[in-house]
Amino acid sequence: MKRVLLGNTGISIFPLIYGTLPLGPLQAGISVSEGSKLIRYALEHGVTMIDTATLYGTYPHIREALKGWHGDVTIATKTHAADAATAREHVELALRELGRERLDIVHIHGARVADPFTDRAAVLEVLLKMKQEGKIAHVGLSSHYIEAFRRAASHPEIEVIHPLINQTGLGIIDGTAAEMADAIAECAASGQGVYAMKALAGGNLISTARQSLAYVSALEGIHGLAIGMLSEQEIDANIAFFEYGHMDDAIWKGLESRRRRLKIMEQFCKGCGKCIEICANKSLSLVNGVATVDESTCVLCGYCSSGCPEFFIRVI
Repeated sequence: MKRVLLGNTGISIFPLIYGTLPLGPLQAGISVSEGSKLIRYALEHGVTMIDTATLYGTYPHIREALKGWHGDVTIATKTHAADAATAREHVELALRELGRERLDIVHIHGARVADPFTDRAAVLEVLLKMKQEGKIAHVGLSSHYIEAFRRAASHPEIEVIHPLINQTGLGIIDGTAAEMADAIAECAASGQGVYAMKALAGGNLISTARQSLAYVSALEGIHGLAIGMLSEQEIDANIAFFEYGHMDDAIWKGLESRRRRLKIMEQFCKGCGKCIEICANKSLSLVNGVATVDESTCVLCGYCSSGCPEFFIRVI
């Protein structure tokens, strides 16, 4: 299988990364049994890296998938903590729930943070300390901000970046797709590993999936793409693309006909606004006291559902 070096980390990966966000309670809510089977299927067919986060709720899926697995696997997770103590708790939780002594990559998860080196300085400090303790192999940065990656390029302590990029720029908070691509190239030139997210803009670009994946994978400095996959057919189709550049027309036409959306259970919404505070893209607003989504700007990250105290928001 094809392998790509993830910057200067020494990690060699297949360029398709299994994005586990859609498996968890923020999105499809796939059971641990079914989700673990999909992850294991991907590993058995050549995928070598898994992307997760504290928020995703998918550690049990991953741990179950890895039972008895002796092949290569790189696990990247993220902490959305704003303080050092909580960040440490998140890392310890990941170690415990994944059953590992060391995490391969831990990102500062700052989708809405333009300057993580100021606003998340304490988090970065504790992650670097935990790296010294042997609990983290590499520290990374995940963001929707171009400025965050422009700054990261001059911070060698950040070894891996996880940027939002797609051909329309949907979800990028402070600029265009071309500007994000320039920042990505700068980070890669500095030796940082780069694996992209939201190449399909959370499903908004699913009707042009082939073109969209080709666009991101061809960008300078991109080593891999994290893609959420909910079926063996999706896994097979994506592996074929990243291994051979092959896209079966009949299969991809079927995949491209699918459309996901954010579902707010309006009849139960209490209008507290907590979901609005979380939304990085300002896609949510209160209309007549009820949370409402602007589907033209929503990237279906599902983070808003984590803020709903009643859990009345789903990506379906």
